[in-house]
Amino acid sequence: MLASDLADRYGIDASAAETLAAYGFEPDVFDRLRARLIAADGSDTAGPANRVRGSIEPLRHGDLVPLPPPGAAEREQFARAGREAIAGGQVGVLLLAGGMATRFGGGVKALAEALPGLTFAAAKLADLRRVAGELGCTVPLWLMTSFQSDGVLRDWAAAAATPDVPIDIAPQGVSMRLTPSGDVFRGADGAVSLHAPGHGDAPWAMQRSGHLSRFADGGGRFLFVTNVDNAAATLDPAVIGAHLAGARPLTCEVVEGDASGGSPWRVDGRLQIVESFRLPPGVDPAAPGAVNTNSLVADLEVFAAGWPLTWFEVHKQVDGVEVVQFERLIGELSAFADAAMLLVERDGPDGRFQPVKDPAELEARRPEIARILSGRGIEIAS
Repeated sequence: MLASDLADRYGIDASAAETLAAYGFEPDVFDRLRARLIAADGSDTAGPANRVRGSIEPLRHGDLVPLPPPGAAEREQFARAGREAIAGGQVGVLLLAGGMATRFGGGVKALAEALPGLTFAAAKLADLRRVAGELGCTVPLWLMTSFQSDGVLRDWAAAAATPDVPIDIAPQGVSMRLTPSGDVFRGADGAVSLHAPGHGDAPWAMQRSGHLSRFADGGGRFLFVTNVDNAAATLDPAVIGAHLAGARPLTCEVVEGDASGGSPWRVDGRLQIVESFRLPPGVDPAAPGAVNTNSLVADLEVFAAGWPLTWFEVHKQVDGVEVVQFERLIGELSAFADAAMLLVERDGPDGRFQPVKDPAELEARRPEIARILSGRGIEIAS
């Protein structure tokens, strides 16, 4: 839809309308979600549409499949199969680098320094160059950006891309925040408040950009997807090989621990990643004893299927005012595609989960991030 039509439809300024139009805003979807919010009339601020559908039960024995430790024969078998797939041009990497980085002061988190002199994006790129160099191949990299990070990361990608690691951009969508009563929310300056609608936009973004079909046409078969702020989630051929051995279209990396976010559960008997806010009342979110890392390996068909991921109702504070926004989560792909839950290490030489949500967490994690990355051959400034 044209920006002028959006400006008229919602009574918003031209600048906001142009951003909505440029990043694929879908007014019919927005209007449907807005109508759902208005119909609820504040009767359930938890959002009834957020609740998981179906019977939920804890994991069964064998549901978590440990990644064999380094040096184990099975680990080497996985690594060999993974190296063959990567060297054959079958594996691409998608970094989730969108969002709003509100806890980083609204900057572009991908370009914040994970370690002195090494940004999160540069750490990921260094890892891929290492893999490409070892295997003598090309490893394509895509960044899913938001309207807020898109321009800066396009400039970074243009300067950082190399023949062995070409970089392309797949922008996620954009939407408008609402008041709890369903009005378009405006900040203190009267401007419409825009937001990025979650990492569940990744399949849509890869399709809309055309990168998914081009990668498939060139022989691509698998995507390794991870958050840009989890520097420890490097491209490990053994993880790719474990996905191949599991013979399921989706492999989700999990670690041991109590989850404040998502965890693996059985829903109607099927393994799924379920966010804690979706659990029925009385269900202990710590029961699975495992945490979703938001790193996954997916067959391309999982991204191409166009499954109807749920639009979750999220209540936040903006300048001290309650707002509502609707977001999708990439982990919900496991509600549609058969998923394996790969249990990986959080810390140590084989660690793969060092997430960073704010500067304080980054400061605390830096020593472990440095140990992990240097152990994998990534140069760390002294």
